[in-house]
This record gives sequence, C-alpha cells and structure tokens, in this order.
Amino acid sequence: MTSHRASPEPRQSEAPDSAQPSRRKILGYLIAAPTLAVGTRILGDVVAPATASAEGLPSNPWMADHYDFLDAMKDFTRHTANLIKVEIHDDGHVYHASPVSENGQGILTTLAMVIAEELDVPIEKVHVWCDDARVEHQYNQLTGGSTNLHVKTEPLKIACAIAREQMMTTAAQQWGVPREELTASDGVVNGKNGQRIEYGALSKLAAVDTDTPVTDPYLKPASEYKVIGKPQRRLDAYEAVTGTKVFTGDLQVKDALPTMVHRGPNIKASVISVENMDEVRNMSGVTDVGVIPSGVAVRAATFGQCIDAVRALKVKWKDGPVADESDDTVIQKLKAAVPPLPPRTAGAKTIEYDFINYFASNTPLETGIAVADVRKDGAEIWAPAKIPIIAMQDIALRTGLPQDKVTFHVMPGGGSFGRRLFHEHAMDAAEASYLFGKPVKLMWHRTDDFRHGRQHPPAVSRVRLTYSGDKVLSFSQHHTGVQNDLGHGLGEIASASMARQELGQYTVGAWFYAVTQSSHYEFGPSESTYHELEIPFWTTSMRHVYSPNVATARELAVDQLGHAMGLDPVDVRLKFLRPEFHGVVHKAAELGNWGRPLPDGVAQGIAINDEYKQRMAVLTEIDTRPETVNRKVKDPPYEGYVTGPRVTKIVLVLEGAHIYNPLGIKAQLMSGANDGIAIALTMSTHLKDGIPLEGSWDNSYYTRQWNTPHDMQIHLMPNTYEPDRNPGGAGEVAVGPAMASVACAYAQATGKVPTEFPIQHQKELPFHPHAIVPPIPQSPTEGLDWAY
Repeated sequence: MTSHRASPEPRQSEAPDSAQPSRRKILGYLIAAPTLAVGTRILGDVVAPATASAEGLPSNPWMADHYDFLDAMKDFTRHTANLIKVEIHDDGHVYHASPVSENGQGILTTLAMVIAEELDVPIEKVHVWCDDARVEHQYNQLTGGSTNLHVKTEPLKIACAIAREQMMTTAAQQWGVPREELTASDGVVNGKNGQRIEYGALSKLAAVDTDTPVTDPYLKPASEYKVIGKPQRRLDAYEAVTGTKVFTGDLQVKDALPTMVHRGPNIKASVISVENMDEVRNMSGVTDVGVIPSGVAVRAATFGQCIDAVRALKVKWKDGPVADESDDTVIQKLKAAVPPLPPRTAGAKTIEYDFINYFASNTPLETGIAVADVRKDGAEIWAPAKIPIIAMQDIALRTGLPQDKVTFHVMPGGGSFGRRLFHEHAMDAAEASYLFGKPVKLMWHRTDDFRHGRQHPPAVSRVRLTYSGDKVLSFSQHHTGVQNDLGHGLGEIASASMARQELGQYTVGAWFYAVTQSSHYEFGPSESTYHELEIPFWTTSMRHVYSPNVATARELAVDQLGHAMGLDPVDVRLKFLRPEFHGVVHKAAELGNWGRPLPDGVAQGIAINDEYKQRMAVLTEIDTRPETVNRKVKDPPYEGYVTGPRVTKIVLVLEGAHIYNPLGIKAQLMSGANDGIAIALTMSTHLKDGIPLEGSWDNSYYTRQWNTPHDMQIHLMPNTYEPDRNPGGAGEVAVGPAMASVACAYAQATGKVPTEFPIQHQKELPFHPHAIVPPIPQSPTEGLDWAY
C-alpha cells in the first residue's frame, strides 16, 4: 500500500480562529499499487507574528518576521508534495524513499520518528533512505537552510494518517465490525473483542487499483505523541561507529578505478598544455590521463598510483580570474563597496563599527568523492549531494545525454555544512568517465577541498546605532560581502539558471538575506541590507550563511550601547528586546550564573538570534588571561601552537517550534556551538595570489578538544513558539548566536571590541604553505610537487 497527500483549507470540524493561522484542508491519495501506498499535497497561508512592545521605540516590520525562508520553501514545495509517499509491504515494514539528503544531521532518523508516530508502528520497522535524483521532486529535493523537517513533516504525517485509516477500515470490513471499534498500535490493528491483525497481513487487502482521493484524515494532536518529543538515538549510529555504514568511497562498482585531478596554482586556473602526458600514461598502474575542465585527471589501479602520477605531471597553466587577489585587496574592495549609511540624527550620539570577516573553508570531514560510469547511451553516478537534480541535469548537459538517461544515486554524506549544495566532485567524476570511456571512483584530496573547493565569502558589516538619553533612535546595518554563490538554485534547473544571472542589486542573495535576517530589538527606524561584490571565487552558503557575521556585528554594537547607557549586557537586552525573547535571556543568565565575580581577563557574553522558527540565547564565558592565551599545544601536528583565548563555558537556550527529537536537537546545538567558537576565534583561510594558503584542518584551526569548553549546557524551553505550526530547523540555528556570544565575551574580558574575525586571523602564519600536501607552485607553469 502507498499513501499520498494533497490540499489544505479550513476543516469543518475546526473553524478558523481569527487570532490563529487558518487551518488547511487535507487531501491525500491512496495510490494504485500492489501493497498499500499513500501520498499527499498541501496549500497554505502566510502567518504574521504576534506583536508586542519593549521599552524602546517601535521598530519597523522585518520581512523575516512575517515570511521567512521556511515559509518560502514550504510554498515552493507544495505542488510536488504529492510525491512524498510511504509504502507498507506484506512484511509489515514501512518504506519511505526520502528526497532529503542525509549528511550526518540525523534527518532520516527524525523522519522515521514521524512515520512511526503517525502510523502507530515500531520505529524498528521503519526504513528511510535517500531517493535517487528525480526531476519531478523539484524544490522538494533540496536539503539546506534547515528547512526539511518543517517542509516534509506535514505531507509525511498526512500520508501516514491515510495509510493508518485505510488499514483500520480494511480490517473493519474483514471482521464486519464498525470502524470506530478499532484501534492501532505497534503495527497491529486491534478489535474491541480481541481481534488483531498485523499491517503486513492487511497491506495487499488495503491496496487500491486506482488513485483515490482522501480528505481530512485524522492527525494526532501533540498530546497523543509517544515517539515525537522523546529522545531517539540515530538509527544508523551502530553502523557509523562500527565502520559498517556505506559511504561513496566504500562502493565497489565494477571497473571503477581510483581517479584524482591535478589542479592549478590558483582558483579557476585552466590547463594550457601537459608536457609529459605520454610519460605519465606509462607509469605503473596508470590506465588513463586526460584534461578535464578542472585540471588533469589521472585514473590508476590504486589511489597511491594516482598520487604518484599527479605528482609527476608537468602542466602549463593559465591563471584564473582571481590570481591577483589576496586578503588585503578583497577587504579593501569590500570596504569601498559598502553603501553609505543613512544620515545621522542631529544631536544624537552614535555607535558605529566596521566588522571584517575573512574567508573560511566549509569542507566537510568526508572530502569530495563520486563514482561515475558514463557511456554513450547513459550515465550512472553515485555521490553525496544536497541538490541532486541540479547535479543530474548539469551532467546531462555537459555529456550531451538526455536527462532521463542519467541516473544519480544520492549517497549518505560525511558532513556538508553547505559544501554539498554544489557538485564539483560528481561533475569531475562524470567528466573523467566520459573522457576515458570507463567507470571511475574520483576523490578530491583534502587540500583540493581547501584550496579549490567552496569558501564562506568574506564580508564587511557596517553597523550604526543612534541614541539620545535612554532611547535608541535608529539602527542600520549594511552587510557587504563577496558574492555568495546561490547558483545551485532551489532544487531544479530553472531557479538555478535564474540565480546564475547578473541582476545588479536585485540578487537572489539579497532575497535570501531578507527572508533570514531580523533585528529582534525595538530600536526605532531600522534597516539591514545586503550588498554583493562580484569577484569570481568559489563560494557557497556555509552553515548559517549570513547570520554568524550579521548577528555578531549587531550584538557587539548592542553591548556597546549598554556600556554607554550604564547597562550590563543582560539588562540592555531585556530593555530593548521584544518581550518574547525575555524567557531565553533570563534562562541563559540563570544557568550561566550571570553576574558572579570573575577574575580579571575572564568574562561572560550573551547574544540572541531568532531564525528557522527557533529562538535562542547563548551565554559564553571566556578566559583571556596571559597564562591561558600563551598556552602552547604539546601534541603534533599542533606542537608549539599558541592556543589563544579559551572558551570555558557555553550555555545554549532554545525555545523551538516543536522539538521532535531532543537528542538530535542537542547534538545539532553542540556542533553549532563549536562552529561558532571556531569562526569567532580561530578558523579561517588566508588568501594570497588567488589561492587559500591553508590546505587542511591542521592549518585552518577548527575548534579542537583542547579548545572546546569543558562546561557546555543545553536547555530546551517549553514550546510557545508558533505552537500549532510545524517544527523549526535546528541544523544551523546555534552558529550565529554562539559566534556572537564569544565575541561579546572577548570584548568584556579584554576591554577591546574585536572588529576582525576570526580574532586570531594571524598575519604571520603558524605554518608554511609550501610544506602542505600539495604545496603551492611558485609560478603558473610549475607542476604540483606532491610530498607525503
């Protein structure tokens, strides 16, 4: 049996309340199939937030407060939600091919919880996996922006509710009893007089021959939940920790030999010629060598032989378009591009800063990898991808194959952080396989990912607060960054093509900024705008996209406002924040023991943010005393590295729109906190002559065990945030306020407001870039000298 869902308007049994969002009519489908199959579709409305006043002057409306990115994605995905379906087989197990990509965030486990809950089946009998790229999914096959649980939950619930009802109706017919006498639990339909029948035995009987509309299935209220809201370990946890979970690199596709790419001395450099192609072809184990758009591909019997061959290549390069760019040139251009702030109010006092954010790599733990078998009559690709439809369509265009002749299998990813929104690894594999006429297993070296992969673009955030006495008169923030590449679109080729156009100031990035950013403070007339500088780097939406840089600039300015008004950081927030934030601020201050005496050089900071329908406050305690800052690491490869300030405590308080899996949420907040600490203090890349100097995690200094707070507290508040709506997103929400709270704590501890991030973006590198594997060539014509 298969089950779908379809279209929402007010239910007769639940008349809309003028104070609440209107209800949606539920229409689903029993799908013609040998066993029970169900699917759904939804229509809906936009919800205006509740209004309240703080002590400050009322702020003007912000788009994200009324219609945010999650609302937009829900609207984009409605028309293909009917393709989200569940199937119940005669073994009594439930199967769901999800358009969502699993990259370690645990989304497939949470979707399994939704199915188990609404279908009344043990979660052990629920099987969820990543569906192949299917163009008909369109926007529904995008994984990103913390949208998937919010967007996919309702159609999945409805499909399951229809399936459950069909099971009970079929059992009632078999037993000749009223449907009302039956209940369902643990995958079994139970009768009033002791009858019982398992779902598996009913699956064929409940199946239908033609698609059949079903309206208004009964959806469980939260008061009846037995699975949702309870801690649930990851369903793939055992496989992950025992090494039996299958990733792309573990695949054994016939004749798919290891393949790597020799890349240029700067970003987007292109091959002019290869001086020793024949010599390298004759090296031990090498089967093929050839030029593809990203460099020179080498296929060999082992990855070690690939490395030897890449090391031996002598290539003449044409510089890429950013070969003359370095950190200083980019930042100078960004500062010059920041639009003027509005005129100052006459007689008002002003707080104004420019905050600089450098490049940062978002390469995940699993480096770029893909298996490709491209033939004249079709192609088959295996790779992790967050927008696989675009990958499939781009590969079809590049190889000249009809789109329906390209099969793209979505593999589990070992992390993403925005990197897998793009598919260069899969394209490289397809290009190499197409060129060689043979299957390949292509892997990016870690240094490839750092130097030629995607980066979080640098930005300058200019902030101004004007005030008089104890009133804030205005707030302005102009955030200007190197163009963040959104050319992946929203899931299919049309939106991707639009996003790749040059639209002046009316960019897709400006729209995305508008539906994710809000002030949350009553600061009178307020504005926050986004401006892009078009420099052709490889960029992408790193985890939490604009928010870490934007929130950090705003929250540091708020602290300085408090200092000017004689208010501590908690009090200034309680004075000007909208009242709905007071609960998370009070709780963070309570759990962090705010205000207790601390030694000189040790201080606390607090910051807030509201995004993805999750409201957060984060409190951080930092130690900047000389004996801490000058501490040296004893273990290689960081031996002798001066660690700098140490975050000793972090408290994260979340008020979320429905917590489905507390264990999963806490894991996301914990990792988000470490991301925030990293980009506030240590993690960045240094650009010189068009190439990042960092080549691995050893150089980029992500938060390590020796720099992770010993005291980390995570508190989930009772849900009062849009209580009748779908769950919010948690994959990114902690990064921004965590970074901001670290920066605020650092300012409190040192008495100096940090204006460059990360704070330890050293001008003198603690490593030698030419000692990295592979080192950077000295000239465009010099080959890469690999050394292990």
